[in-house]
Amino acid sequence: MRQYVSIFTAHTFNCMTQIQKYTWLINTLRNAGRLSYQEISARWERNFMFSEGNPLPRATFNRWREDIRNLFQIEISCQRTAGNLYYIENPDAIEDDAVGKYILDSISAGNLIYENRSLKDRIVIDHKPSGYNHLPYILSAMKENRSIKMTYQSFEDSSPNVFLFEPYCVKLFENRWYVLGRNLKRNVLLCYGLDRILDLTIEENRFKIPQSFSADKFYHNLYGIVSEKDKPKRIVLRAYGNHAKYLASLPLHHSQQTLEKTEEYTDFELFLVPEYDFIMRLLHDGALIEVLQPLSLRKAMKGWITDMYELYEDTEK
Repeated sequence: MRQYVSIFTAHTFNCMTQIQKYTWLINTLRNAGRLSYQEISARWERNFMFSEGNPLPRATFNRWREDIRNLFQIEISCQRTAGNLYYIENPDAIEDDAVGKYILDSISAGNLIYENRSLKDRIVIDHKPSGYNHLPYILSAMKENRSIKMTYQSFEDSSPNVFLFEPYCVKLFENRWYVLGRNLKRNVLLCYGLDRILDLTIEENRFKIPQSFSADKFYHNLYGIVSEKDKPKRIVLRAYGNHAKYLASLPLHHSQQTLEKTEEYTDFELFLVPEYDFIMRLLHDGALIEVLQPLSLRKAMKGWITDMYELYEDTEK
């Protein structure tokens, strides 16, 4: 297994280095709009992180265009008039592909920080445990639809559990990686945090994902990773003051829409299952946000707030 990880890591590093170059080209065109080959080559030459001061050969540039089309379905076309300018023909392909956009944005941020590593003492990164070290194994098992023997220590149990598990999909939520799949011991779909996995091995036996399963559909009406069987509800939130601008710029959920906007507040409408993760997110905003509908969620929020008040009620002034 260790040898496998070493080979995987080396292969991943080589692939990532090439993808970083593709990402550089994509973002260069995203930011500039349209550039000639000469302008692209000049910008590449100034990027010492990869180019080492060398220009970008045209044959390499054309090969990258083909690779980017195959990998990301992003078409880099040439406007033959007005100077043979290159541009991204289908920018919506970036926005519509959540995984591809995450890869591009993550690598772009990494490239930018690496280029400015002389500022490392002035760049603050909030690193949290994510269980990333288990991710290569799980993705490898997912690729071949192989079961996993997992040793898992939950926060609720005093001792770890060992069971066979069929990994269906992975999800990144609040800087933690999670894997959703079927626990064969309990024969039910469950979600597990990778940071709580103590050990895992990839089994030889294969499984079939039900044709009815879709990761996007499974999480479509959810916020976070907690899965409930309740149906999605219409939720109306009122954000006060400038906090409305934060919710508008970074929506809580893909279903979020603006209902009413005034100088004092903005009302937002969402459709999702109001489970634990969502309630915790609303509590995070405190008095800056208020649940108007449904009444059941409003009562749940009041219950949590009452419990919090009782914790601090005897605090000396």
